[in-house]
Amino acid sequence: MRLLLLIATALLAFASYMLPPLARSAYIASAAALQTAARRPVARHITPARAAGLGLPFALFSSRAPEPEPAMSANVQKSEAQWRAELSPEQFRVLRQKGTERPGSHPYDKKYDPGVYHCAGCDAPLYTSNTKFKSGCGWPAFWDTIPGAVVRHEDNSMFMQRTEIVCANCGGHLGHVFKGENFGNPIDERHCVNGISLTFKEDEVAQKK
Repeated sequence: MRLLLLIATALLAFASYMLPPLARSAYIASAAALQTAARRPVARHITPARAAGLGLPFALFSSRAPEPEPAMSANVQKSEAQWRAELSPEQFRVLRQKGTERPGSHPYDKKYDPGVYHCAGCDAPLYTSNTKFKSGCGWPAFWDTIPGAVVRHEDNSMFMQRTEIVCANCGGHLGHVFKGENFGNPIDERHCVNGISLTFKEDEVAQKK
């Protein structure tokens, strides 16, 4: 049963590279659900598809997060208990356990007001609205960060190689960065960020107008 799930995950990973950003994001989230299902015990009366979160449309994206990696060195150091106390359950799942929110589920995806996006875990400024753009992927997209605000790590999960992005101040998981998709921005990058990993603060000058 687990072998079948792993094979399905590998096929999804291969297919993701043949699709545009929106479909690719859906496939990546699907692969995450399948990989998570393969890791945990499955009761005999539950089918592999249901165990992977395939019972309802988009149920894939509500899967449990992958196992967290060892904590990285960051300015903000807190215990798991402290993070759980300060963050909502969904924020903890995404920021501290490297989870992924459902595509199109967060209002920041379609928010273009002038201002600054901060880390929801430590309030460090990460992105400005000047680098936000419409990508159609279902998650907030930026083509660049505030200098030094984000750290990149190689991510080899789900049988593929990606680049994870985390908050440099607290190590909170933000999402992944993709290059070469021809969105027309100056450096040809797309920072695909979970909206729940962010908080938005409006531009003070814009507020006074």
